[in-house]
Amino acid sequence: MSGEVLLSIVDSVARVTLSHPARFNAMSRVMWRELRAVFASIQHRTELHCVLIRGHDEQFCAGGDISEYSGFRFNEADLRDFHEGDVWGGLQSVLDCDVPIVVQIEGNCMGAGLEIASCCDIRIASATARFGAPIAKLGFPMAPREAALVLHAVGELTAREMLLSAAVLDAAEMKQRGFLSKVVPAGEVGAAALECTGRISRLAPQAARMNKQSLRALAPFPLVQEATDLIAKAYQYAASFEHREGVMAFIEKRSPRFIR
Repeated sequence: MSGEVLLSIVDSVARVTLSHPARFNAMSRVMWRELRAVFASIQHRTELHCVLIRGHDEQFCAGGDISEYSGFRFNEADLRDFHEGDVWGGLQSVLDCDVPIVVQIEGNCMGAGLEIASCCDIRIASATARFGAPIAKLGFPMAPREAALVLHAVGELTAREMLLSAAVLDAAEMKQRGFLSKVVPAGEVGAAALECTGRISRLAPQAARMNKQSLRALAPFPLVQEATDLIAKAYQYAASFEHREGVMAFIEKRSPRFIR
């Protein structure tokens, strides 16, 4: 089972659920493609006033599904297609959505989960949630567009901590740093998220969509034009020793040995 992204409609609220229970809702390639399709559908449904994103079974998203990685990550063209097509296609679809998006965060919010949460308008987390992007342990960097998105959402200090030292931060710290809108006790995050979506759904939907369009135009995340050169070179590490070692060590459940 490669996981799935589920969509249900309750009144005027679209509920989007990341479901991959065997992997703590880690995002597979199939799930990235489904995320794109789900949000493309939501964008054109005028009866929707709000979106709630959550993870299955009290976990948000533990990152990418690393069990798939050995099948495509070590080839530069395939790696580029994964990040620029599957991953960015999903994230861009969320970013382009004019319907207000609330995210309910429980458990792990790592890597891909942090990126998805960074696309959302209001972030509500359980006090026990954990945040990070410890991909340095896997021997590869964050893709440029994804890094720009996270940098814009979490701030430069936090992005540097997460990417350079594999820091994992708790919800209280992420609230203090401005990433989270609200932190609630464990077990209460679902109710808090539903209260928020209910409040939004009673407001003027056209005004909300226009506000999102204005905010997107006024505060784009900072991927400057010069970054096209960076993207062109970004996936040359595909066949590198560190990349293969980090991914295979995780799959084989051992510590990576980056120094030969």
